[in-house]
Amino acid sequence: MASPSTPGEVQAAALAVEQAVARVTLRNSFAHPYDSAIAAARTCYAPRLISPAEVTEKQRTTIGAATFYAGHHTVYQHAHFEFGLENVSRQFVWSFLHAHPFYNSEQQSQRYVRLDRALAYVPQLGDHFGVAEKEIFERAIARAWSAYRELTSLLKDDARRILGDIWNIGTMSHPRRIEKVERQAEKRAIEVARYVLPVAAATTMVHTLSGVVLHRLWRMQGASDTPAEARAVIGEMLARVREVDAEFFDRFDKGPLEELPEWQPGQSGGTGDAQAREFDAQLDGRTSLLIDYSPSAPRVMAQAYRAVVGLTETECPDKEALNRMLNPACNPYRLETLNVGVHAPLMRPLQHANFTFAKKLSHSADSQDQRHRMVPGSRPLLILTDTSAPDFIMPMLIRDSQRAREVYERAMQDAWAAKNELLDRGVPREFALYLLPNAKAIRLVESGSLLHLLHKWTMRTCFNAQEEIYQASMEEVAQVRTAMPELAPYIGPPCYVRAGIATPICTEGSHFCGVKVWQEFPNIERRI
Repeated sequence: MASPSTPGEVQAAALAVEQAVARVTLRNSFAHPYDSAIAAARTCYAPRLISPAEVTEKQRTTIGAATFYAGHHTVYQHAHFEFGLENVSRQFVWSFLHAHPFYNSEQQSQRYVRLDRALAYVPQLGDHFGVAEKEIFERAIARAWSAYRELTSLLKDDARRILGDIWNIGTMSHPRRIEKVERQAEKRAIEVARYVLPVAAATTMVHTLSGVVLHRLWRMQGASDTPAEARAVIGEMLARVREVDAEFFDRFDKGPLEELPEWQPGQSGGTGDAQAREFDAQLDGRTSLLIDYSPSAPRVMAQAYRAVVGLTETECPDKEALNRMLNPACNPYRLETLNVGVHAPLMRPLQHANFTFAKKLSHSADSQDQRHRMVPGSRPLLILTDTSAPDFIMPMLIRDSQRAREVYERAMQDAWAAKNELLDRGVPREFALYLLPNAKAIRLVESGSLLHLLHKWTMRTCFNAQEEIYQASMEEVAQVRTAMPELAPYIGPPCYVRAGIATPICTEGSHFCGVKVWQEFPNIERRI
């Protein structure tokens, strides 16, 4: 390898990379998970509530096997386990832990937490990942972190200038107002600079799931881009549960699936370059494209509403039914910051309108987008869709700065070059892909009902939403408005929904963006 030559490479050479060692702790759990499941099963056929203390050894054996092997798994869903997960990779979280809807996580944010340590997942040494490959891997991690630091410094001034203009900062401004802009500029800078960090970057989180989901993760641990890390982390999660109640897993012999159809020959054409070009041609420059919906959805929703409240079409025409469900002046549920839609009989008819979008987001943005678990997406296996050429998203703050753009594009070239070099050396694709940056483009198809999309669009058309999710949501809202004009007046950010009806207009409190979006939405320009 050539010796470091650019200032960034010199800085990277001096930057120590810390190997993230996953740590799993069980923060909270049921006292008797397995007996609670058997007691729940017994209650189904008993004239009274059965307690875990009444469960016998015979019932543990017979009822346990009968329920588990017959597929009656809801009894194992009662027990929940709250884990502390430290030093797991962003790639593992995106590809495996958050790839399904049945969990709850509070994860360390790269948007608001400055990452001063180059702490990342590094594969264990093995047959195809030796000392030389590890050196290439760690050098690439160090270069990415060096670019992150450089971009953070470069972008802060630009962010401060834009925010200062939005907040009308001048020589007579109050010191606290100036301090607020300074803090926000720092956050905006690291939010954008994080795009160059590798998906190997470590994260920490509180992760809670039910017992049946933990059984599924154990069974399906090979079904992601990170099977080695999944085996290690899920293995530790099971070990912590066994310390509380070994029977919850050891009563059954269902181990991990070893032969998964996704990895069988013929599933992939080799590289994802051609598929990426085809997908992008369909998007035609958009972030999100409406590719399917039911044109009769407004009438179906109106019919469903009348069925709920017992009205005829004469008494409540379609237009009036939609107004009663969607207009916050008529429907106070729409003003709730607590999302009660699925609990509200008045709003359940909105589940009958469904929309499907083709989308392209960065790995970082999609990691946040997938947290909208009631709007599921078919996300790619990067192992099967990897591109040989750099394939990334560029945030507007970088796009508008020539110096920042140079640093950013160099970081993208460096990341793909290191990844490709490892692949040429025979390193498994699973490990090489950890070097991809947060900016890596993710192409997916996503569907949701109007009920859940309405909540998502309300949250993500706010100026405080992450840039790409905001852009995708605005494009989706515009396309739905065109397809179904009758829905147009009712979709927008919280301030738009609440204006003239409830106070405060903005629900963000001290995090108000500084722009009166509600006055001009959707014809509004976002500058940062």
